[in-house]
Amino acid sequence: MTDAERASDHAGVPDAFARLWTPHRMVYVGGQDKPEDDGEAACPFCTAPGREDAESLIVHRGVTGYVVLNLYPYNPGHVLVCPYRHVADLTELTDAERDEVGALTAAAMRVLRDVSAPHGFNLGMNQGPAAGAGIAGHLHQHVVPRWGGDANFFPIIAGTKALPQVLGETRDLIAASWAGSVAR
Repeated sequence: MTDAERASDHAGVPDAFARLWTPHRMVYVGGQDKPEDDGEAACPFCTAPGREDAESLIVHRGVTGYVVLNLYPYNPGHVLVCPYRHVADLTELTDAERDEVGALTAAAMRVLRDVSAPHGFNLGMNQGPAAGAGIAGHLHQHVVPRWGGDANFFPIIAGTKALPQVLGETRDLIAASWAGSVAR
């Protein structure tokens, strides 16, 4: 474990956990990237399409929506399907937007199967802060690839869960597969 620190090497009560430090997660935990309000000007899902795809981690752009890697993924390849329009609730989407969100979700599953062969998926939308929506003002569908054993006792027993690939590499693989027509 070259990238992990052992608790026994530091002050305090030694334990069996290895420490794989992920300080970038504190930005999410602390809410520094969360917009102060639900308005479009501060919304990361509204501003992302105005930048280059690689910079914003966008893997595909559609007509009424787009697909972007989650900046704070649960698993490698965790993408979000977002409408371009700033709406908070599924019922606020037009028929065309709802259809494309569904089509992009299905396409994302096909692309992720091609890129990383997951055993299954979690799909979901958190509607409102009480339901766990981190960015409640802008609807987004989570597409989380899952593998047998990715959520087991290993992180608890071993004290570590690592993502085996950096976001830029994951974005490039997914975007290339999407461009290669796997999603159609």
